[in-house]
Amino acid sequence: MTLDIVSLAERPELAPLLDKDFDGAWPQFMLWDPMGSVYYSVAHDLYPEFVFAAVDPAEPGRAVARAYAVPLRWTEDELPDGGWDRMIQRAAVGRLTGATPNLVSALEICVRPDRRGGGVSGLMLAAMRAAVARLGFDTLVAPVRPNGKAAVPDLPMSGYAARVRPDGLPVDPWLRVHVRAGGVIERVAPRSMAVTGTLADWRRWTGLPFDTSGPVHVPGALAPVLVDVAHDHAAYVEPNVWVRHRL
Repeated sequence: MTLDIVSLAERPELAPLLDKDFDGAWPQFMLWDPMGSVYYSVAHDLYPEFVFAAVDPAEPGRAVARAYAVPLRWTEDELPDGGWDRMIQRAAVGRLTGATPNLVSALEICVRPDRRGGGVSGLMLAAMRAAVARLGFDTLVAPVRPNGKAAVPDLPMSGYAARVRPDGLPVDPWLRVHVRAGGVIERVAPRSMAVTGTLADWRRWTGLPFDTSGPVHVPGALAPVLVDVAHDHAAYVEPNVWVRHRL
C-alpha cells in the first residue's frame, strides 16, 4: 500500500478533504462532546503541523485517513483521569497563557470506513510518531478509544484493557497497534469524554426510545448511557486508556 501521509503545514490545500467521506466514522452522539469544538474549530489554523491527511495516489481528491494531535504542557507525574477532554482543555489554556508545550497528545486517528482493516491506522500512528519527533518532542501520549470495547459495555475498562492474547499483546486491536508501535499502556482515563443531552437529543442521536431510567446500551458506546427520565436527561461518560509513546 502506497499512501502519502502529510501534515496540513506541508499541504494546506488538503484541509477540505478531512471533512469529506468520513460520515459514520464515529457514533453520532460522540460529535456532541462540548470540548470537541474547542479544538476542531481551530485545529487547521492553529495546529496545522499536528493535523495529518493520508492520500492514496490512486484516489485523488479523497483522503484515506485523517489524524489530529495537540501540543501541551503537562508536568504532573501521572496522566489524568480526564483524557480526551482534559488534553483539549489543557492545550487551550496553555496557548492562552503562553505555556511552552513539552509533549503532544493524539486526539484522533480515523480511517475512512471503506478503507478499514488494511493496516492504515498503524501507518497513521507511525507517521504521527515520526512527525512529533521531528518537531522536537520526545513524548506522544494518547487517550486510546479501544475499538473492541463497545462489544462489552458493562465490563469495566480496567478489566478490558488488561486482557491479553497468549503472545502478551492486548486483545483489543487498536491497543495492540499502539503497543506494537512501542507504546506503553499506563492507566485508564475513566472520564475521558462526557456527552450529555436531553432525552430528545439522545433519541435523535441514536434512534432509541430513551423512555426508561437507568443504564442504556447504545451502539458504539464503550459504557452504558445513564438515563434519568424524570429529569429529562441522559449522560455518557466514556473511559479511554492512556498509552505513552517515548520517541
